Amino acid sequence: MFWRRGAAPTKRPGLVVAALAASATVSLFLIAGLAWAWSVYYAPGPAARQGESTVVTLPSGSGVSVIAARLKSAGVIRSTDMFKAAATLTGADRRLRAGEYEVPTGASLKSVLRLLTDGRVVRHFVTIPEGWSSAQAVDILNAEPILTGTIDEVPEEGTLWAETYEVARGETRAAVIARMQRAAAENLEELWATRSPATVVRTPEEAVILASIVEKETAVASERPRVAAVFSNRIRLGMRLESDPTIIYGITRGRPLGRGIRLSELRRDTGWNTYLIDGLPPTPIANPGRQALEAVLNPPRTEDLFFVADGTGGHAFARTYEEHRRNVARWRAIEAGKAPPAEALPPGTIVPDPSGPAAGADETAAPMPSGEAVITMQAPGAVTPSRALRPATPANPPAPANGP
Repeated sequence: MFWRRGAAPTKRPGLVVAALAASATVSLFLIAGLAWAWSVYYAPGPAARQGESTVVTLPSGSGVSVIAARLKSAGVIRSTDMFKAAATLTGADRRLRAGEYEVPTGASLKSVLRLLTDGRVVRHFVTIPEGWSSAQAVDILNAEPILTGTIDEVPEEGTLWAETYEVARGETRAAVIARMQRAAAENLEELWATRSPATVVRTPEEAVILASIVEKETAVASERPRVAAVFSNRIRLGMRLESDPTIIYGITRGRPLGRGIRLSELRRDTGWNTYLIDGLPPTPIANPGRQALEAVLNPPRTEDLFFVADGTGGHAFARTYEEHRRNVARWRAIEAGKAPPAEALPPGTIVPDPSGPAAGADETAAPMPSGEAVITMQAPGAVTPSRALRPATPANPPAPANGP
């Protein structure tokens, strides 16, 4: 015991013991609290209300409190306070990213924070295939449930860039259309600057029209330059393009016909039927891709004027009508299921068309194999004098580019 004169004795050892005991108690509570928080941080979270995951969207600019509230409302976390505390203690509160997240059922608080700080958002994609029409593109966007709003009218043909686009939940369909149109304008400007003197198109708009026809005529990428060369050669000679997809577009405005072309349709002047009109149709018939545009703007030098399906998914090309007739005979035999060897077909041999219509009949003129040119059995046409750069010789009379 310690004292000094004139003062009451002080019991210091007792105070020290009491302080130590209180400190130990606080430490125990702290350790227990930390252990509890640690277990909550790593413990499994709530089960998803439906399925194996929960989708939650965090708007851009959301703070920790708003994010915690959204996660709690979606059933992803149990406590907003625990989420905010964990985010603050780990430094995650400065790295949380907005977006749409798919949180697995039972995800721990740690897993949720890591998901949000890594920015592993759900990504949605919409693809507009090359050669699809604007009407079909609208169908694709309307079928995408995460998009909102309506498209008041179908965009002009050829103004959409065929590509895969990433879209966000809640984005409007009109906004996606605007993105596609900007991409088309930018890419066309870039490609137009690379055109060669060999191209027959005079404006970017003509390039899109001709490229759309090339796109619809073949699904084989390696053939597009040669198909473009055929149509370029025909334009130089003043020959009509005689492209079957232009007949179809005049009937359906870009939707699949679903059957063969009829004789009455072959003879119908829709404004797009290049069997009846000179030069290019008034608008594109689809939204062409980059390769088709490049082929039209830089066509290879060939003397080909005709092409027809060859039974492999591609086409057989020809410089003369006689050669083309042999190719057609070969294809018709393949269609009939009894193709003779190539050497068995003497020059000028024509195999009767088993599916062709009788003269004047309004029946299907030819089947519609996917990715292959349709063969419309049409007699050779005449050169349009106003567009001819040089006369056709009797040995090489003009005829449909993809018909006999």
